[in-house]
Amino acid sequence: MGKVRIQDIARLAGVSVSTVSRVINKLPSVSQENRIKVEEVIKKLKYKPSMIAQALAKGKVETIGLIIPRYEGIFYSFYALELIRGIGNLCDALELDLLLHVTDGRTFLNPKSMGGVIFADIIGNRNQLECVLEEEVPCVVVNNLVEGLEVNCVAIDNVGGAIDATEYLIRLGHKRIAHVTGALITQAAVQRLEGYKKALEKNGLEIKDNYIFKTDYSRPKAREVAQKILELEDRPTAVFVASDTMALEVMGVFFEKGLNVPKDISIVGFDDNPMGLYGPVSLTTVRQPLIKMAESGVKRLNSIMKGKNKKIIKVSLPTELVIRESTVALS
Repeated sequence: MGKVRIQDIARLAGVSVSTVSRVINKLPSVSQENRIKVEEVIKKLKYKPSMIAQALAKGKVETIGLIIPRYEGIFYSFYALELIRGIGNLCDALELDLLLHVTDGRTFLNPKSMGGVIFADIIGNRNQLECVLEEEVPCVVVNNLVEGLEVNCVAIDNVGGAIDATEYLIRLGHKRIAHVTGALITQAAVQRLEGYKKALEKNGLEIKDNYIFKTDYSRPKAREVAQKILELEDRPTAVFVASDTMALEVMGVFFEKGLNVPKDISIVGFDDNPMGLYGPVSLTTVRQPLIKMAESGVKRLNSIMKGKNKKIIKVSLPTELVIRESTVALS
């Protein structure tokens, strides 16, 4: 026998198709006799109903889509892994199915097949967000405070975190502070660069273009700019790096070239990646609450899917400076 259809079950059980549908979807309006007949045929034919079909029959879909934009460096990202872990764990607890879609903006999922959508940042796929909003499918954006659209957002205070990191270095006596950016197509990287500049301006320090090194969050690019930092005639005494993964790579290059971190040059990262604890020296960093952001996004989406909390909110979660061994006061 080929693929088992609901019509086959109805014929063998001697009941209507609608009765089989009600049994599959565990609806109460079926006699015990007919329920037993249908369940015996289902067991005999080893029929497995479509989860989507079941959800649609009940008038709800308990699958949510997680849309992650693809860019160079995304798969090096501690951020992406933590986001998927936080969202996945809470979806499991709430009995929601999770469908992951990594996209360059040209491919998309059918929003009508899902109960809700979480966008992890908006990079080249704003039109997809607009499509979901037009279809009135529940959605939440994390890691981006979207302007100009009525959509729930949960993000990180990247500007504040970057200010804290840069001002900490300034308090240690550093005046020549470089910055290694993330991919500037991301809101997070742009805001961390903004926070770095604001901290310098606030403390009367010059913003030097040759102290700003642009990357794509990848480790190879971090190694490349680390070498460029060492080649500067007026070499900085401290570096603020937009991610821990890159900061560890920069630190590795410095050690390879015979420098002592932090005596010769101090380094601050951003993320609080556990890997930062196990290098030659532990990494001073900015802790961002990635799991909290992920879980807040899922909770908000679940609430919207249940018809609650229709008010649009945009939340920016605070960061925390974590001081370890990779920074020291300038002697």
